[in-house]
Amino acid sequence: MSHETIYLSLFVQGKGALRRELAQSLRTGRAYRRPKVKRAPSGKGKIVDPVMISERPAEVEDRAVPGHWEGDLLMGRRQTAIGTLVERHTRYVMLFPLPDGNTAEAVRDALTETVQRLPDHLWQSLTWDQGKEMAQHAQFSIDTGVDVYFCDPKSPWQRGTNENTNGLLRQYFPKGTDMSQ
Repeated sequence: MSHETIYLSLFVQGKGALRRELAQSLRTGRAYRRPKVKRAPSGKGKIVDPVMISERPAEVEDRAVPGHWEGDLLMGRRQTAIGTLVERHTRYVMLFPLPDGNTAEAVRDALTETVQRLPDHLWQSLTWDQGKEMAQHAQFSIDTGVDVYFCDPKSPWQRGTNENTNGLLRQYFPKGTDMSQ
């Protein structure tokens, strides 16, 4: 039985008070899925010279060697954020605060500080999405020696471990939470 079957039975069968009770038991707490909001593409904020995920070494894909990470930001209220890093082999999670906002410089500084907490051999590569916050990826690579790879646009499944972790963290940091605290 798939998760899709379970959700469909909850959405179709529940009525009235029973329906509300069932919806509150779901991890997201929502009775219906939210429709995708289409936004007009903006031309600003492009990442200069990204190294795409297709150029990443094959050893990253099989998760046999530790040291390859996936990263993203967990956004909160008023441009506050927490950075999340997940190691692909061990699934070890590191969170780092962004007290100065989610600008490219603030993310680079916080990420550099976080990388220095663990030994060098545990930092070989980092895979990120196409967000503007990694615009200073080249300087980050020079400072730390960590290769940065970018997913294809609108392809979050290429960093599946990090996306799943962010979904689990949303239980503790729901949308609208002030992440600066």
